[in-house]
Amino acid sequence: MPKHRVLISVSDKTGVVEFASALADLGYEIISTGGTAALLTEAGLAVTAVSEVTGCPEMLDGRVKTLHPAIHGGILARRDSQEHLQALTENGFGLIDMVVVNLYPFGKVTANPACSFAEAIENIDIGGPAMIRSAAKNHQFVSVVVDAADYQPLIDEMKANGSGSGEVCGATRLRLALKAFQRTSEYDAVIAKFLTRHAEIEVCGASAGASYPDQLSLQFAKVADLRYGENPHQTAAFYREISPDTAEKDKTAFSGMAAAEQLWGKELSYNNIQDADAALRMSASFAEPVAVAVKHANPCGVALGDTSAQAFERVYEADPVSIFGGIVALNRFIDAAAAEAITKVHLDVLLAPGFSEEALRKLKTKKNMRIMVVPDLSRNFVTPLGMSPTAPGALSNLDFKRVQGGLLVQSWDHGDKPWSAWKCVTKAEAAPELMDDLAFAWQVAAHVKSNAIVLVKNGMTIGIGGGQTNRIDAARIAINAAGEKARGAVMASDGFLPFDDVVQAAVAADIGAIVQPGGSIRDELSIKAAAEAGLPMYFTGVRHFRH
Repeated sequence: MPKHRVLISVSDKTGVVEFASALADLGYEIISTGGTAALLTEAGLAVTAVSEVTGCPEMLDGRVKTLHPAIHGGILARRDSQEHLQALTENGFGLIDMVVVNLYPFGKVTANPACSFAEAIENIDIGGPAMIRSAAKNHQFVSVVVDAADYQPLIDEMKANGSGSGEVCGATRLRLALKAFQRTSEYDAVIAKFLTRHAEIEVCGASAGASYPDQLSLQFAKVADLRYGENPHQTAAFYREISPDTAEKDKTAFSGMAAAEQLWGKELSYNNIQDADAALRMSASFAEPVAVAVKHANPCGVALGDTSAQAFERVYEADPVSIFGGIVALNRFIDAAAAEAITKVHLDVLLAPGFSEEALRKLKTKKNMRIMVVPDLSRNFVTPLGMSPTAPGALSNLDFKRVQGGLLVQSWDHGDKPWSAWKCVTKAEAAPELMDDLAFAWQVAAHVKSNAIVLVKNGMTIGIGGGQTNRIDAARIAINAAGEKARGAVMASDGFLPFDDVVQAAVAADIGAIVQPGGSIRDELSIKAAAEAGLPMYFTGVRHFRH
């Protein structure tokens, strides 16, 4: 008689034949269902069909297979309870000592745009999670395996325990149970997110008055432990978000740093990832070729260019001091010319959608620079100004901020209407060539920590003042950084100007035009100051605070 019985029912059949063969060699009787049973039988293994155990055929188009007392009684029975064992005997049920189950690929199926709602519902696994939970609950006596990565280590342990007795130690069963409950929790959260989206309850910034669920379930899978956090005395790790699109952990479904592949350099730090995220978020918001340099989560330079090489040369020119040891992201392919320019500067991290072979050879001469490729920037964070966040290629999501004891949730700041819809509040209007710079400055300001002032000239930042407790200090920082370059440049403010002090500073620096949200009860003060100086001023009607 077999020493043990194992029930195997897997959607992902990777390695299952080898695992089942090893279990059979250890004396396990194999019980299985459907496609798994057919595969194991074809491999020459003796398999008992679940229907033989239950005495009932599969029914309701396969919806009911294992939902039967013969299965769950065999899994849930306590081996130290004579009452439980007697109940099994009286009903003719046997013990099941191991459950090997992975679930219908709900996330993978629903990630397909062609997936119908009815198809999604049929891919909600019921029997699988029920068996997993039963086995995990009774882990004192039953092993539950939900991950193919555990197959070989488990076989090795069972062979080592008692000269191949097939026994699994209690610590291993507990570890497997924990993983099992994590897996079912993750699975349920993915389904809940899908149903929430379908019901149009979760609205990710697409409309005003968006409602949020009463309970928010978030699931993340660890990518890596990090050397330390923001400081050496802090521990840290990096996780990828799990959603209906990413439930199968297919890297192509991820966005941003979760999708990035490191091609060169030592491991990333906590601060590297934060700054890289900011750089990617910003570079992805531009339709034109752009280079973004970030330091301490703030852009220190942003520049347009006809080529990646030109964009990088101009972003270096924007602030050659702050870019040292910074993070740079470009939204275009890096060729040899761009690489040649980049190698002249010390960077911590470089990100781009792709690199030529020659470019990589050049860049790898920089031993301390991490090189990251993020192939699909269309899946990153924000969309170009004027594009709907629900447009093709735009990734709508929620923005989270952890606070002590809680979580703040908001829609992403996806930008706003194009400059053609702005309101000029002064008699003087900006020259056409300045309007593009104003739009560029306004787009950059949305990514600078508030209070933010951005000066731009010819598609390149020349002064950025951000993260200040008052706006005039931000303006002074930006103007001082620009120096003589401020003459004829444009200014963007992420928030309104309630006093005339910033305008007066702009006039003194000979700024050519200003864009700001407007909306202060003291708007007339700044409008009057600009009008008296003949300085064109535009209101967007939208602010871009970024705390």
